[in-house]
Amino acid sequence: MIGALICLLSNLVFTAESVAMETATPRRMVILGDSLTAGYGIAKADAYPALLEAKLKETKASWQVANGGRSGDTTKNGLARLRWLLKKPADVLVIALGGNDGLRGLSSEEMRKNLKAMVDLARKDSPNVKIVLAGMQMPDNMGVEYVKAFQEVFPSLAHEEKLTLIPFLLEGIAGDDAFNQEDRIHPNEDGHKKIAETVWKALQPLVTESP
Repeated sequence: MIGALICLLSNLVFTAESVAMETATPRRMVILGDSLTAGYGIAKADAYPALLEAKLKETKASWQVANGGRSGDTTKNGLARLRWLLKKPADVLVIALGGNDGLRGLSSEEMRKNLKAMVDLARKDSPNVKIVLAGMQMPDNMGVEYVKAFQEVFPSLAHEEKLTLIPFLLEGIAGDDAFNQEDRIHPNEDGHKKIAETVWKALQPLVTESP
């Protein structure tokens, strides 16, 4: 009798927890990026934001992931779009922009200014938003001084604004034919799996702790 009662109570607690999880307002993650985030050349379901969403389903909280990637975007374009993406509050913002700024030889100072404006914009309406900044790197043929100035933007801003830093979004992928499409710029499906793992290492402590 007592054993049956304990079993019944356990089932009720489990059911209550399950209902609470299902009815709770989902937490929202916005990933702002360029073609790497958009999943250029592959199915959107295979791009790293979708893979991260699958990982988030394994956590206790309910999450929605907004893929804010658009091919060709610079930090200036991304800043303009972020205003629209944040019409709904975000609990986590991942900023994965800057690659196109570098490939076009745009000013690293202007890039930093735009990234800082994104941080300020996100925190204006959601002071507790957690922000992850994904760093990028440029090839040596862009010039030693430019490459150095470009790469220093990300750790410097992350330190100043207390952001979670991913040192290099394409770690273990850049220049490796096994993880890239024929253009050697955009990751293939296996490349996106590696990106998802890299980003998840930074995200996991943020999404598994209490809101």
